[in-house]
Amino acid sequence: MTAPAFIKEEHAIFRSSLKKFLQKEALPHYAQWEKDRIIPREFWRKAGREGYLCPWVDEEYGGYNADFGYSVILNEEMEKIGSSLIGFGLHSDITVPYLNEYGTPEQKKRWLPGCVTGDIITAIAMTEPGAGSDLAGIKTTAVKENGYYRLNGQKTFITNGIHADLVVVVCKTDPSAEPAHKGISLLVVEKETIGFHKGKKLDKVGLHAQDTAELYFEDAMIPEGNLLGEEGKGFYCLMEMLQQERLLVGICAQASAERILELTSAYVREREAFGKPISKLQTIQFRLAEMATEVQVGRSFLNDAIQEHMAGKDAVQKVSMAKWWLTEMAKRVASEGMQLHGGYGYMEEYEVARRYRDIPVMAIYAGTNEIMKSIIAKKMGL
Repeated sequence: MTAPAFIKEEHAIFRSSLKKFLQKEALPHYAQWEKDRIIPREFWRKAGREGYLCPWVDEEYGGYNADFGYSVILNEEMEKIGSSLIGFGLHSDITVPYLNEYGTPEQKKRWLPGCVTGDIITAIAMTEPGAGSDLAGIKTTAVKENGYYRLNGQKTFITNGIHADLVVVVCKTDPSAEPAHKGISLLVVEKETIGFHKGKKLDKVGLHAQDTAELYFEDAMIPEGNLLGEEGKGFYCLMEMLQQERLLVGICAQASAERILELTSAYVREREAFGKPISKLQTIQFRLAEMATEVQVGRSFLNDAIQEHMAGKDAVQKVSMAKWWLTEMAKRVASEGMQLHGGYGYMEEYEVARRYRDIPVMAIYAGTNEIMKSIIAKKMGL
């Protein structure tokens, strides 16, 4: 495939370096990380030392002022190793941007350098047991008293929840506000905070090496200085940042689909049946042709969405389309890839099996695909 316009020579050099790093430091250990159900913190620090965490951060805080193209490459190449590396994208391109965009100079100086080195791992806590896509329905509250916010509530399905040193918590500082979203604020909770407890590491169908946790806040006292942005404006901050989050999900879905196509194409050339490679069977050729077409269509549309996002455009509708279509396409490609691997496709030792179980959740997080369709319809004026 031809490189898109936003990928320059320096991006290509960066990709080459990143690939070498991942081949040495991630790929040989990935299977063990899956068994351990967690990626070691030392890998985070190694990634930080090499400049693979938050490269877009200002040089003042240890970053390189890199453009979003570098984030695209990081998320693509990490996804090609395995979907359990999504926690790195969540840290670098979803959570830390909140600190950078809404943090005070003091907050940035305090937190951003550690986020770049990997000494600070971040998470964002939106989802609750009774509130997922409906953020206005959250129950976690923060009441101001004597220079602190008294935080109470529970969060679940939190990516990086076990490792997290900083958690951006979505809470209600004014539970009586009407409409409800006007009472939402963002608080940064540090791991040593009394009253903040990490629950069990959740056992998931896929993404086995990626730590996902429940978080509990029981009269946790959060300094007023840890308020991110303006009180009561948290919902608007979330809406402004969700375009990039959903675009990143689309990027990972596309990269995974491309990897499955690569794996399956290689397998059918090697696998023989009836005295010849099954790639010579017309039915196999047609199915791979269909997979390849969907993958190429996805890449073209995704690149267009990335370019609009990098240009600073309001691409909410296009990104919502990309998020739902690419994640559904990746599920179709994963299912077809497994089928074409035959019985071997159901074996954990084959990468396609892992891809098959890892991909479906992409259609759920960052806003379900049903929510994406609602956003698209609204943008259409329906």
